[in-house]
Amino acid sequence: MLVHFAFMYRVLNVKRPSQGRFDMNREIKSEVISRRSALSLLGMAALGLAVPTTVLTVSDAEAQQPAAPTAPAAAPMTGTERRQERRTRRVRRRVYRRKARRKGREERRELRRTGSEEKK
Repeated sequence: MLVHFAFMYRVLNVKRPSQGRFDMNREIKSEVISRRSALSLLGMAALGLAVPTTVLTVSDAEAQQPAAPTAPAAAPMTGTERRQERRTRRVRRRVYRRKARRKGREERRELRRTGSEEKK
């Protein structure tokens, strides 16, 4: 808050109160505030709102100690490992289908060859 008051006194040309009182007889003059001073005022206001929240969130709690692993658990798979396994399964299925098609073609071919010989 001290920063806000000091900024207000400097930028807005407000005289500091003497003995805790403002001079109420003084005429109020409206002045044009420059962009730089307006942005500074907004920045100070944002800082004034952000600082108390960071001060409040700091706790005195100590960090927890990691528990000793009882059994070596399998680490979760990364995305690359999962993708590689999917590709491997896909290739195996493809190879199986190709072998099955080839076997079917060979059986039909053999049936055509032997079937035509039986007719003669």
